[in-house]
Amino acid sequence: MVYMKRIVTLLMTAVCLSALLFGCKSSPSPAPSGSSSPSASKPSSSAPSSPSPPSSSAGSAKTGLAVLTALSKSTDAGQDNGLAEVDSTVIAVTVDSKGKIQKCVIDAVSAQIYFDVKGQLITLPTTTFKTKNELADTYGLKKASGIGKEWYEQAAAFAKYVEGMTAEQVMGIKVDEKNYTTQSDLKASVTISIGGFIKCLEKAIKMAQSVGAAEADRLSIGIVTTMSKSISAAGDKPGLVQVNSTYAAITRDAGGKISGCVLDASQGNINFTAMGKITTDLSVTPQTKDELGEAYGLKKESGIGKEWMEQAAAFAKYVTGKTAAEVEGIAVDEKGYAIPADIKSSVTISIGDFVAALTKATATV
Repeated sequence: MVYMKRIVTLLMTAVCLSALLFGCKSSPSPAPSGSSSPSASKPSSSAPSSPSPPSSSAGSAKTGLAVLTALSKSTDAGQDNGLAEVDSTVIAVTVDSKGKIQKCVIDAVSAQIYFDVKGQLITLPTTTFKTKNELADTYGLKKASGIGKEWYEQAAAFAKYVEGMTAEQVMGIKVDEKNYTTQSDLKASVTISIGGFIKCLEKAIKMAQSVGAAEADRLSIGIVTTMSKSISAAGDKPGLVQVNSTYAAITRDAGGKISGCVLDASQGNINFTAMGKITTDLSVTPQTKDELGEAYGLKKESGIGKEWMEQAAAFAKYVTGKTAAEVEGIAVDEKGYAIPADIKSSVTISIGDFVAALTKATATV
């Protein structure tokens, strides 16, 4: 009996040893670091890839500036005063070599000029207009927004949302028939209409050019808007509301110097009669001076054979590499024309508003 128990015990021990040995053979040893085994070289397909840090190399990013302007909210004078309204959406981007948005800044300016039934301007021609970002909390959208966010906060949220996207992905953002987003991940931070943002963004990406910016550089916009050339109607001579906006999109390196610059301008013209009736086609969307190109027609009168867009590009190149103080210190005469000879050889247009827009852009944190 004792003998039989010993045999059973020996058999059970042998079985356990065999199981242990089999288990050791079936467990593969971990691949060493740098192994070429498939499990080591292929990351899990569900794990998100880490984005590469933005490059600080000059020229690693392109800078785009786009403007969309509308006149459609303008109305004739009647029981109420007439309104000439020029609305511009302004977007600047930097994009990488793959066309992905690295940085985005969005702003807008709404110039509202009033006139009466006798065609007389009510808004003073000396008026200047702040952008919606500059108006900040005084714009007054927060209470009506539904999310307790002001216009500038929602514009910044949308700008952040599109970073990392391509033009195709931006165009794929879903909106309803009134151009409000239908995407829940966006509705939480943006309740304003974004249709104009999407169109302007697509345009900014397409217009992006190499002007020296690096992916890691800061991006900012400066805008100056005036109506100084506007006049009242007089007899058969129509009144004119002329809104002139100058735009500067700049990038700055870690030392605060301008690493890239794009300049543009637009002009919104609305005519009205001595009875306060608007005669301008309000469905027209004014082009910027860069978009007009040779059609702007300044070359012959420039004195140097250069069109407006060429002179703007020359001045943008001139300020690249300069600090805010150096830009602000550029000397101009009482009409805004450059005094330094090294500027006058390539720029004969007034640069006063360029300097003012650049000063605003460099003041942005």
